Amino acid sequence: MSNKAGNFGVYLSEFIGTFIFLLCGIGCVAGLKLAGASLGQWEVSIVWGLAVAMGVYVCGGVCGAHLNPSVTIALTLFAGFDKRKVLPYLIAQFLAGFCAAATAYLVYKGLFDAAIAETGGDPVKMTGLAGIFCTFPHPKIGFFQAFLVEMCITAILMCLILALGDERNTAPGARLSGLLVGLLVALIGASFGPLTGFAMNAARDFGPRLFAFFAGWGSEVMTGYPLNANLSLPYFLVPLVAPVIGACIGAAVYKSVIGRTLQRA
Repeated sequence: MSNKAGNFGVYLSEFIGTFIFLLCGIGCVAGLKLAGASLGQWEVSIVWGLAVAMGVYVCGGVCGAHLNPSVTIALTLFAGFDKRKVLPYLIAQFLAGFCAAATAYLVYKGLFDAAIAETGGDPVKMTGLAGIFCTFPHPKIGFFQAFLVEMCITAILMCLILALGDERNTAPGARLSGLLVGLLVALIGASFGPLTGFAMNAARDFGPRLFAFFAGWGSEVMTGYPLNANLSLPYFLVPLVAPVIGACIGAAVYKSVIGRTLQRA
């Protein structure tokens, strides 16, 4: 197999893992909002966590299962991931997010059509439906608080991802690491999900948000203004930028404190 063909398989694997994780997660929210599924914050968080775990298990041995641009960028800057692969990984992740949203929409289309008709074109209700695909902040918090939330929880996520994969530390091994990362996502979701929807992942949010924009939800899905009058800037910037900064902070803290101490031990 040529190196180019091998790399394509790696990128395709990253797409598949990200697609599976996002399709299951978006499907869960669609079931909650469209089909009346009886799910609370903890149950939704568990589903998202299991979705991440399944994404890791389906492709982790091939591509490392980043499933998240923030993880890819942080690993590149702090863990020696090949810089030449960053752009293809990001393309695979964002494309997977868009395709997962489109697939979820097609699967639930009859229920979407009924729900859209019930809104009567009301922009607040319509943007609320877009929350099936992407995240919006709690109405009582503003842009910068939401930015801080996403930055902090992604820093925690990235720090613990490195810990779970560090053989010098108490790494559980490949068979359990995916499940534990999933449980970590569920824990963060249960703790902080009501504030911003715990995106922590630009592909999880912007890819599906872009689909919603092209599917007819309009500019409101990008700004979030109809749902939250406290937003001073378009909300799509929060889950697009804050997780990248947070992941880099989390990786830097782990490498400079825990990693360096383990190296000296």
